[in-house]
Amino acid sequence: MQYNAAERNFEISIRMFTDDLEKALSREVGQPVRLSVKDNHDAKVEAYLRKNFTFVNPRKQPRPYRYIGKEAEGDATWIYIEIPYNEPLSGSVLRQQVLMDIFDDQVNVVNVQYQSERKTYLFKKDQPIHVIN
Repeated sequence: MQYNAAERNFEISIRMFTDDLEKALSREVGQPVRLSVKDNHDAKVEAYLRKNFTFVNPRKQPRPYRYIGKEAEGDATWIYIEIPYNEPLSGSVLRQQVLMDIFDDQVNVVNVQYQSERKTYLFKKDQPIHVIN
């Protein structure tokens, strides 16, 4: 998660192993999903992400975000979103539980870069939410 001050938004890149994402999507929709360069699964990916990734400002308002798309890279898939944001970051809440419905030992690492600070947060099944300081 990197803050772009000129655009007043967070640019977020999420990297997942493609086979893990396929497993999660298949479970979500109840049928096999195979990702490829020219697939038509963006709506499924976006729905899964919206269910498992949320960002709430310090006033407890969920921040809407825009799904940009996905991109294959070797055995991984990158997912890109943007969150318009023009307020203090401290006290915001991030919920990141992607793939935790598939793997009990899933650990998600989120690097938040805001202005000149960079902080790292670890999300686990028993701790899918962090307050950003």
